Amino acid sequence: MEFLRASGISARRLYVYDGAALSQSGVGDLRYQANYGTQSNHDVWTMLEFANSSANHLGIPLPAGRMRFYRRDIDGQLEFIGENEIRHTPRDEQLRLYTGKAFDIAGERRQTTFKNDQSQRSVDESLEIKLRNHKKEPVTVRVVEHLYRWSNWTITASSDPYRQTDSRTIEFEVTIPADAEKMVTYQAHYTW
Repeated sequence: MEFLRASGISARRLYVYDGAALSQSGVGDLRYQANYGTQSNHDVWTMLEFANSSANHLGIPLPAGRMRFYRRDIDGQLEFIGENEIRHTPRDEQLRLYTGKAFDIAGERRQTTFKNDQSQRSVDESLEIKLRNHKKEPVTVRVVEHLYRWSNWTITASSDPYRQTDSRTIEFEVTIPADAEKMVTYQAHYTW
């Protein structure tokens, strides 16, 4: 049953790569598990971000439920581009919803070094993230990295600028030229 229909909403398309295929079952103490987090997820997510505001043709409390997204194609016909579930969302809040996997952008994440020094109570780990853009135009991808080995960490080397989004997550925002690839590298130092 359709509850609400709105058109003319301005949304920003985001590409997000969260490369570590992490499992929370039976992980134990991550400081000592060199292979934890080395499995790579290859999918780059496509997300839509928009404001639930009057200026954006919404601005009402949105009830929890399924939200479907359409856009007009070259012929002016509506084209389905994705759907996702939302929670109750007050007006004037931002929504960011997963709409599917990018078909022409791929990622690969790999650990290049791991050193556990128990006498110094530290771990050093280096990672590289390779992003490939098969589109005919440049794209910007938000690379999400989880610093899961311990709560005390510092980034000791980084190929690109990053921002810390919470106590254990950093994000790189990288632009990849058309039909090209981009490598992001960093080193994390954990202490306890």
